[in-house]
Amino acid sequence: MSIVPIPLSGDPALHRRLDWARAYLDGGEGKVAAEMLADLVEEAPHFLAGWFLLGEAREAAGDAAGAIFAYEEALTRDEADVLGAGLRLARLGARGPGGAMSPAFVRTLFDQYAGRFDTALREGLAYRGPEVLDAALRTACHAAGAPLRFGRALDLGCGTGLAAPLLAPACDALVGVDLSPAMIEKARHLGLYAALETGEMVAFLKDQPPGAADLVLAADALCYLADLDGVFRAAARALVPAGWLAFTVETHDGAGILLRDTLRYAHGRAYVADALAAAGFATPVLEPVSTRTEKGVPVPGLVCVARLD
Repeated sequence: MSIVPIPLSGDPALHRRLDWARAYLDGGEGKVAAEMLADLVEEAPHFLAGWFLLGEAREAAGDAAGAIFAYEEALTRDEADVLGAGLRLARLGARGPGGAMSPAFVRTLFDQYAGRFDTALREGLAYRGPEVLDAALRTACHAAGAPLRFGRALDLGCGTGLAAPLLAPACDALVGVDLSPAMIEKARHLGLYAALETGEMVAFLKDQPPGAADLVLAADALCYLADLDGVFRAAARALVPAGWLAFTVETHDGAGILLRDTLRYAHGRAYVADALAAAGFATPVLEPVSTRTEKGVPVPGLVCVARLD
């Protein structure tokens, strides 16, 4: 089902029909919903929401080929891909995972999620990413004989700032970046960040002067990137010599990159280790850990603390 709001068309009649079809889909009658939506888009081929929901209905009805066609039609009508049609196509095997998650989809998702984000993660998903990162950083610094103290730290995908209360006291200046303006506003109210910026994390890192940071951290943020090579290389450039990179990722038992049914990426352990080494990092901590649950089941993950060689 859609996890971002369906954009309005300005035609109430179209949306009434869309809502009727959605009701059938929610009731488990994907084939009926698909038939209704196929009639709808034939009459209104410009209707983005109709094409996208048709893709979902055909998926539910077991018609993968028909779903791919509908999602492709949605994507041609919205190149920014606010609804995430590219992700659905990747999940169905119609395209590779790289680049499937558009910034517009992530921004829209978290803008509408911002008001209930903290409660949903902490209470609904038992999220503990900041605590896991804090403990891993302490372990790595102790093993290296280094103090748990950082000058300038960059919090990638900072969201509402859940990591800040734990990690800001160990930093002279904590700077956050997130795609969602609504999430950034929530983080600003904490008063724990020296600066906050709305933007994409890799582009943000590339804009930093070389050696501008002592620590780069990402708590539950890299699951929105397929390829980690770019973010690791950009982090290496932004860090001082022997600077630290700390993050969590979701993982899986296989190799490489997997797009999960939750539309989040999971990265194999070997892939993460190889990408870090290629970017010039040594990894004092790369351990299995779950930072959240889904339907009461722990999601497999990794916590990593790496140091620039």
